[in-house]
Amino acid sequence: MTRPELLRVEGITKAYPGVVANSDVSFSIGEGEIHALLGENGAGKSTMVKMIYGLVRPDSGTMTLRGAAYTPSKPAEARRLGVAMVFQHFSLFEALNVAENVALGMENPPPMRELAARIRAVSEEYGLPLDPSRMVGDLSAGERQRVEIIRCLLQDPKLLIMDEPTSVLTPQEVEILFRTLRQLSSEGTAILYISHKLEEIRSLCDEATILRRGKVVATCTPRERTAREMAELMVGQALKTPERRMGAKGEVALGVSDLSVESPIPFGTSLKGVSFTVARGEVLGIAGVAGNGQDELLLALSGELKAAPDKVRVAGQPVGDRGPVERRKAGLVAAPEDRYGHAAAPDMSLVENAFLTAGVRKGLTQNGFVDWAGTRRFAEEIIAAYDVRTPGPDVAARALSGGNLQKFLMGRELMQGAQVIVINQPTWGVDAAAAASIRQSILDRAGEGAAVVVISQDLDELLEVSDSFAVLNEGRLTRPRPTEGLTMDEIGLMMGGAHGMEVAHHVA
Repeated sequence: MTRPELLRVEGITKAYPGVVANSDVSFSIGEGEIHALLGENGAGKSTMVKMIYGLVRPDSGTMTLRGAAYTPSKPAEARRLGVAMVFQHFSLFEALNVAENVALGMENPPPMRELAARIRAVSEEYGLPLDPSRMVGDLSAGERQRVEIIRCLLQDPKLLIMDEPTSVLTPQEVEILFRTLRQLSSEGTAILYISHKLEEIRSLCDEATILRRGKVVATCTPRERTAREMAELMVGQALKTPERRMGAKGEVALGVSDLSVESPIPFGTSLKGVSFTVARGEVLGIAGVAGNGQDELLLALSGELKAAPDKVRVAGQPVGDRGPVERRKAGLVAAPEDRYGHAAAPDMSLVENAFLTAGVRKGLTQNGFVDWAGTRRFAEEIIAAYDVRTPGPDVAARALSGGNLQKFLMGRELMQGAQVIVINQPTWGVDAAAAASIRQSILDRAGEGAAVVVISQDLDELLEVSDSFAVLNEGRLTRPRPTEGLTMDEIGLMMGGAHGMEVAHHVA
């Protein structure tokens, strides 16, 4: 079916000092078309959509929207011309209600009562029901995304840009979102869709443009390609499937017993009676929709949140009342989800960031002084082993792309030789090749005898690397089950709060 052209991008180039983000990029999107923009980290996807949305000005090239020259100087102008965007990281105020948040995103919001009625009507029409009076801090991640989408739909967009929209959703919420996007498509709204989840792309999208190092390298119809074929087009090489080293499980390396802690995070989720064990050589995968206690669990395991001594044990040693440095000495390392400010100090160099968590375990101090030569060697080892794209180890962490910083941080923790490794979102925002490499490293460490806990919202990732599987919901953890044989329906129900699922499964 030939669709009338909505947006044409022709010969767009954008360069920054030392890097060409986009080089002579051309593609078009038809009315009602769901068009994927694919590429590995640093391929130029984000820069491209920022130019379409008016956040960045291209150096050269042209864009046309419905046949007219399109040169938005700011997002407000893009929105006025019919282009809306839902960002990967929500821009919502938790202390305000839904209607107030929607009003903040509008140039000329109507009276609050009228706006609330419109929110109800539009959200019901598109199968995304929302209560305008609810506080955003009380909403699930999926409901928060609905707020962002409804805010866009109230502007009656002709083109809706979506950046990694399913990263915080359960399988059931993904289906609801896809129904909404297909409905919008049938009504003539075009959708430009960015995601690393290639099976979703195959299910949803009509066409795909693939970028590599700023250039268009291929276009395709996703349903006619396998996910692997598209991933290999993105990275320009064959992908290796992570392989598990088979070995007998050892003794329990991490034991958590009836762990309950109050969340220190505003609108956070407290942990309620969490219990599990992980043996040497085992990978425990913990799933859950964002905001159900994942950050709190990482804090409680790393030592940033303390409890009674026997609530957390490393190799039988009670460490529940010890801080992060003492737990690292005992053999437990942890990598939090937040790359900027928690896992890394953005303004410090990679060398300095390497020292921050590895100083204890890698022996990077001598007589109270930092061994900078040894720390530099460790940073260089990480960069080489994890293919971190950077001019060198003295570059500030914030200068790296999100995916490359993620690779550096994962390498920093996985290369410390710890008995217990806890990682929250190990492949957040990285491309297919880097994700496969990180997952292989996790499996390698388990094969060498480490006990690994992987907390992730990527179910495919958990099914690929984990031996046992549990779900966090409202701060409670389901009883871990063997990953083998689990279905997506069962996992989705567990993520939605069906805590009896594991019991029902065994009874059946």
